[in-house]
Order: sequence, then structure tokens, then C-alpha cells
Amino acid sequence: MNKNLLLSILFCYICFSCTRRTEIPLDTVALDETLANKLADLPLNCISNPFPYKDGHTVSKPEDLALPQDLHPAFYGCFDWHSAVHGHWSLVYLLKTFPKLTKSQEIRNAIDQNITEEHIAREIAYFTMNKYTSSFERTYGWAWLLKLSEELYTWDDPDAQRWYNILKPFNELISSKYIEYLPKLVYPIRVGEHSNTAFGLSFAFDYAKTIKDDSLSSMIKQRAKDFYINDTGCPLKWEPSGYDFLSPCLQEMDIMRKVLPKADFTTWKSTFLNINQSSLKPAIVKDRSDGKLVHLDGLNFSRAWCLYPLASDKLSYHKIADEHLTFSLDKISDGDYMGEHWLGTFALFAFKVKSEQ
Repeated sequence: MNKNLLLSILFCYICFSCTRRTEIPLDTVALDETLANKLADLPLNCISNPFPYKDGHTVSKPEDLALPQDLHPAFYGCFDWHSAVHGHWSLVYLLKTFPKLTKSQEIRNAIDQNITEEHIAREIAYFTMNKYTSSFERTYGWAWLLKLSEELYTWDDPDAQRWYNILKPFNELISSKYIEYLPKLVYPIRVGEHSNTAFGLSFAFDYAKTIKDDSLSSMIKQRAKDFYINDTGCPLKWEPSGYDFLSPCLQEMDIMRKVLPKADFTTWKSTFLNINQSSLKPAIVKDRSDGKLVHLDGLNFSRAWCLYPLASDKLSYHKIADEHLTFSLDKISDGDYMGEHWLGTFALFAFKVKSEQ
């Protein structure tokens, strides 16, 4: 055989073999009890840690000045209010999924200390402290509170049911705030951070469907269609922006998947977004001590949870989702509080969605 031909065949075989070895197989990344214990430590170490704290509080008079624990006695830890809320969601989800967690009793005690009737009454009162606090955490924190409550509602556990009932008046307040706010929102907010409208609608819709809050689910379904039904050609190649932890394109697709009948969603998606591995690569973080730059690890997880439910072309979408989840999973316990106070929640929610498919 010609020597050059033989070398060419050998080169092609090596390239093909390497390509096969570097593919990410489906279902190789999973949440087991070892990882669950590791991830439980992240919120457990911060839900009762009041400092450092990034305050979203607006002061209208001197009497409004107070420390986080005074303003938010239930959700004062984990650097900011919404992270404290979804830190509680993480612990609830982990206890629910792995009842024999090493620190299960410590986790229950920590939640018990925070979610009390007195504390939740003060959390509710905060929304009428002054005219500025009425829109506190709209809608990102609102969505996570409802997600926490949904997780409790679906857990057949005495503590869970007690915590859910304590939170119920808070849920009802947030539901009424959504219903009041959404008709006033003329244009959706299409950013990759907290105020993203599609994300706020998506989690709230899950809650409303689960507990049968028909007024809220009807409002969300209508407004999602108003905002997004005529959208086409979402520019995925423009993503991500430097501080994104949500994908504007994928979050919009996620809420429309939930509110449209399957056939209608398939038609809508065909003109809205084309996803492939070359157009969607995991985002890179160069400094995880920077609270904004580390958002991109969260983006990798939130992209994954939007991709896992796509039933059509499942192999391709699941590979992309697995690649994103795997890329950032081993980087969230790096010892820096800027990522550790919240990234575990995003990884866990990606695992939760993956397990439901």
C-alpha cells in the first residue's frame, strides 16, 4: 500500500476515535447522594449567615433603616433575599429526594428557625413598609418564593406541609402582585438577569398549575402569548452577554412550551429558534470571585434546564444540556462566596428537570 495513503487512513482513524471519545454520553451526569450531601452544604452554610449582604432595600425615611435580619427574618442569608429563598428551595428539594442526607436533621432545624409564622408575617409586612418596597424582588424573587412553596406542596412530609401552610399567605400576596402587575407590563423584559420576564412567568406558572391557582395561571398564559407569540428568529448567536445567568431566547422558549399546546409549540419553535451544538457552547468564566462574571456558570445550568424538556430531537438537545451542566458542575464549590451562595441551586434545578424527562 502507498505509504502516504496508509498515513492518511491512520490519521483519519485517530481523529475519528478521538472525536468519539470526547463526545458526552447521555445520562453520564447524575445527582447521587454523595453529590447531594456536597451541594446541601452550600445553602446550609449561608441561609443563616447575614453578612455579606447585598441589599435591595429602598429607604424613604430614617425609620426604614434596619439590618437584613430585622427586615427579612426568614430570608436574610446567602448574600441577598432571592438567594436565601432559593437556598431554602435547594434544601427542601434535597431532603425530599434524599431523605437520608448526612445533615438532614440540621437542615430541618435550620429551615424551622427561619420559616415561622412570626417571620413570614414580617416578610409580608415589608411589602407595605413604603411605596417603594411594594415591588421588592419583582419578579425574580417572587418566582423563587413560589417555586419553594410548590416544592413543599408536593412533598408528603409533616414538616413540609407545616412550612407550606406558614408560607401560604405570602404565596397569596405574591400571586395577587403578579395579577396586578402583568396587565401593566406593555413590553416583556428580555435580559439575561433577574428582571427577565419569561423566567418570572415560567416558575410562577409551574406553581399556579400545581396548586390550581387558576387566576394566576390564566393571567400568565395570556400575557405570555401577548408578549411572545409573534416572535421569530431569536438571535441566539448574540448570547451570552457578559453577566447573563439566564438565556433570553431559551427562557422565552421555556414559558411558551408550557403555555402552548404541543403542536402549536412545535410550529412556533420552528420559526423562533434553531438550536445546535455549534451555536450553543458552554459559557466561560475567567474570574469566579467576581460576582457578576460568575453569573455565566449559572447560565450554563439554566440553559440545561430549558433544553432537557425538549422531546423532539431528544438526543441532540440532551447532549447539549449535559455538556452545559457538566462544564460548570465541578466549579461551584471553589471556596468563593460569590458563586457558592447561589450556584448550587441552579445546578440542582437542572438535575431536577433532567430527572423528570
